[in-house]
Amino acid sequence: MTSAAEKLNPTPLSVTGKRWVLRDEGFSQGLALSQRLGLPEIVGRVMANRGVGAEDARRYLEPSLQHLPDPAQFKDMDKAAARLATAITQGEKIAVFGDYDVDGSCAAAMLLRYFRAVGVTSLLYIPDRLTEGYGPNVIAMQRLKEQGAQLLITVDCGCIAFGPMAEAAKLGLDVIITDHHQADIKLPDCVAMVNPNRVDENGLYGQLSGTGVAFLLLVATNRLLREQGFFTPTKREPDLRTYLDLVATATVADVVPLTGVNRLLVAKGLQQLGTRQNPGLKSLLDIAGVDTRPQAWHLGFALGPRINAGGRISSCDLGTRLLSTDDPIEAQRLAEHLHKLNADRQALEKAVLEEATLQAEKHMASSPVALVLSADGWHPGVVGIVASRIKDLFHRPVFVLGSDGKVAKGSGRSVSGVDLGLCVQQLRPLLLAGGGHKMAAGITIEPAKIDEFRTALNEKVAGQIAKAPEALTPKLSIDGLLRPGAGTLDLLESLAQLEPFGMGNPEPRFAFSGVKIEMPKVVGDGHLQITVADLTKGRLRGIAFRAMHSELGKFLMSTNGRMISVCGTLKANTWQGNTTVQLHLEDAHTQLWEQ
Repeated sequence: MTSAAEKLNPTPLSVTGKRWVLRDEGFSQGLALSQRLGLPEIVGRVMANRGVGAEDARRYLEPSLQHLPDPAQFKDMDKAAARLATAITQGEKIAVFGDYDVDGSCAAAMLLRYFRAVGVTSLLYIPDRLTEGYGPNVIAMQRLKEQGAQLLITVDCGCIAFGPMAEAAKLGLDVIITDHHQADIKLPDCVAMVNPNRVDENGLYGQLSGTGVAFLLLVATNRLLREQGFFTPTKREPDLRTYLDLVATATVADVVPLTGVNRLLVAKGLQQLGTRQNPGLKSLLDIAGVDTRPQAWHLGFALGPRINAGGRISSCDLGTRLLSTDDPIEAQRLAEHLHKLNADRQALEKAVLEEATLQAEKHMASSPVALVLSADGWHPGVVGIVASRIKDLFHRPVFVLGSDGKVAKGSGRSVSGVDLGLCVQQLRPLLLAGGGHKMAAGITIEPAKIDEFRTALNEKVAGQIAKAPEALTPKLSIDGLLRPGAGTLDLLESLAQLEPFGMGNPEPRFAFSGVKIEMPKVVGDGHLQITVADLTKGRLRGIAFRAMHSELGKFLMSTNGRMISVCGTLKANTWQGNTTVQLHLEDAHTQLWEQ
């Protein structure tokens, strides 16, 4: 029997070498949703394609903070909240140990803001990427104890820091670990470890960001302090909703799925971000030229890279300092500094990407299932971004490592169907350090062991893809088939109810079959403006960004009026006060799809 996906693929792969997969699992459910909710059928189908059922449709369309999970259901949460509440009521000095990426910076800034609001002295420690590496270390524990810290809270790190946590315990420094990375069966020495990816957790909230986990700790602590009568008319209770802009920024930038509680946190966080109350985030929005209502993609492409820039190539605490300050002048200064650092980072990234791409092309000659690329001098601050680019180019799980001759450090990025964090966990005997989750990981290794790691990684990945043979074929998921005339502003308005879009809740992509390309015109840096038309005389203006840099542009320019299939997303395009619908064309097929 021919599946719908096969019908959508009259040839095995598209013009850009991808397999189109029609998401038809939600057809009948989508029809029922659209009728119940008064939405266009295609919108109901998109919801069903994302696993939205009748019982949770309203919650999906109208997310509410009332639907946040009760923090008490997490292992050790009650112990963590009780210890933190004690530290606050007794005026102990609290240290925050964060990671240097966006997730760690947002979580640390959020805790600093909360402690300032409740009148507690706090210390900040962000490890240096180059000299200290990822996560807690013994020397950091000693320094914090010397500075008078009585309680340490880790954010976005610490769940496998056995040595440093043992040192903290020996020093008499209490530690609460908050993390979201994969943990071992054994727990480090600590007062409590709150991590939805603990082995003994139920897994329901394993997709939370590190900042999301820390936020729930604040919810639990705030509730306990309220019950204890800590807050008074002169000592007002902090409004935790004001921190949701930080939670949303971390959730999107850390590329965790925007489903369930994450989608709720981002939806409410974007509303908070729109008020521009956080001086650091406001300055970043201004310097990035975001003068409209912030959307999820702004968090990933405008805010995230700038927050990350300090940790990648300069002082690792810059992002946290920016996000935690209440001084608009200081915020502006730090935002401008990070903006410049981001430009420097882009230049470094470009140079490393060129070298890594050449290396990857050589390795691909032997058809590996995973890539491990390395060189002396590759800046450790950009290897993660380069790994993402290489993964997109070759659709393979990849590690990109920079070596100084003594140790090699780097980052890995995966493809759907390959759990990279599990691979790192299995190969830890080869590593000096390592950890991560399904789609991203980081390792430190002796340069002499890189070849052995490459071979072992390929074996582990091969074992996983044996159960998912399509994992290494790039795919485009299609939500449904539309005619050009169906691309209306009314449809866009209905689809907007499904935002925020991102990882796990992708922007709807539609196919248009039996269409021809009219009036192709090259504009800008290889972009191609087109009109998509069908036999009913329906027309839809579109653009294919940078298409002329690939086979897609050449194909679209040479169709000569013959009928083809195209796919892409629908966007609102405003020009001279007039708003129309525009197709952002992503791919094309040489043949038609006949239903």
